[in-house]
Amino acid sequence: MRTLRSQLILSHVLPLLIVVPLIGVVLIYILETQVLFADLSTEMTQQAKLTADMAADQPGIWQNTAQAQIFVTRFSAYHQSDLWLLDREGNLLASNDPNDVGLLGQPLASPNLPTALAGENSVHTNYSLNLRTEIIEVLVPVSGSNQEVVGVVGLTQEFSHVHDRFMNLRYLIIGVLAIELVLGVILGLALALRLEHPIRRVTLAMDGVASGREWTTLPESGPEELRLLVRAFNTLIERLSVLEEARRRLLANIVHEVGRPIGALHSAIQALLSGADEDPALRRELLEGMDAQAQRLHPLLDNLAELHGQVLGTLELDRQPTPLGDWLRRTISPWREAAHAKGLHWQIDIPESLPVLEIDADRMAQVLGNLLSNAIKYTPDGTVSVEASAGDDGVSIEVGDTGIGIAPADQSHIFEPFYRSHRSERFPLGMGLGLTIAHDLVVAHGGRLEVKSQPDRGSRFAIWLPLT
Repeated sequence: MRTLRSQLILSHVLPLLIVVPLIGVVLIYILETQVLFADLSTEMTQQAKLTADMAADQPGIWQNTAQAQIFVTRFSAYHQSDLWLLDREGNLLASNDPNDVGLLGQPLASPNLPTALAGENSVHTNYSLNLRTEIIEVLVPVSGSNQEVVGVVGLTQEFSHVHDRFMNLRYLIIGVLAIELVLGVILGLALALRLEHPIRRVTLAMDGVASGREWTTLPESGPEELRLLVRAFNTLIERLSVLEEARRRLLANIVHEVGRPIGALHSAIQALLSGADEDPALRRELLEGMDAQAQRLHPLLDNLAELHGQVLGTLELDRQPTPLGDWLRRTISPWREAAHAKGLHWQIDIPESLPVLEIDADRMAQVLGNLLSNAIKYTPDGTVSVEASAGDDGVSIEVGDTGIGIAPADQSHIFEPFYRSHRSERFPLGMGLGLTIAHDLVVAHGGRLEVKSQPDRGSRFAIWLPLT
């Protein structure tokens, strides 16, 4: 009983083994005592009434015991019950039971006799200690011409005879219940195994994940609860696969991004150790190059620290009421100079009627800085634009460019961590974290960040922030 299969089989089969036999016993008892007994009592009562009618047409039998015995002998051939006649005093006149020969002429000891002598039919069941069985007794009064009771017709039958008549029906009931029990056990085994199979499959798959073996998704089958369990497991596997792929890309990107500055630093150090430090101009050039390579590592470390904080759930916002128009103009002004320095056209459309929003100004400046940096970097020539507008439920800030654009296949992935486009001219460097961090910061403000782009026709990133 230590396995799930054995417990499921027992839970399906054990109730059948208990309930079906119990139902059989109860059903047989009800049929014997309630149905068959009632039918037999009705049948005996009708027979007794018919015999009473016949006895009423022969008044001489109540004064002559010989005629009474002839009457009983003649009509007992039509009865399976014991037949006897009583006079109006309750004395036994005649009986077809040989054991009653010594009781002729004596009063009959029956608790129902007064009822019959009073003119009413009586049906009663008595338990015989001698016969060790129940006896059905029916007494029907016989009325004379003046409507007075002249005698009583009695019928008795042992209930054991009823049991004998019921035996075939009892065997039939037991046979049907036995077949039902076998079919129920087979069906219970099938259902138990059907439940156990998908649970065992999920258990083995989860053990495989915990043991470091191959991660595989499972087909959804079985009851709704099991399908939900398998669906949750498949979702877990998919997320683990994404995380594993992200981890591999992270390691590859770290090696790629950190390796080049370190390689340049190592080359410059080797040159200095080889005597380049004796030439002041060359020494200064090498040191400036080393400083530039070291500066390249700072954004990388900042992005990794930002992503680490978000993964751990430590992203916190310092929301303050911020006039959106003034804040937006101050935030984007440094990027205007960067666009002009590259020879790009700078275009802004920021209305004066923008509302005051509760935002973390520094975090949102980081978002805009990332979008504008990408727009300037990937626009060889053309225009970089910033547009803002207010609606009934929120504010929209759009950063557009006329640069190289983003392929449709990449647009659904650019907000994923460490994603880098397959096109060499878009996202050729970096860790692939800038847009991920920008997206998470906008979502943390209750907004959304969306992109529309066409290759070689530019991109447009839209930030939407709710008013409340």
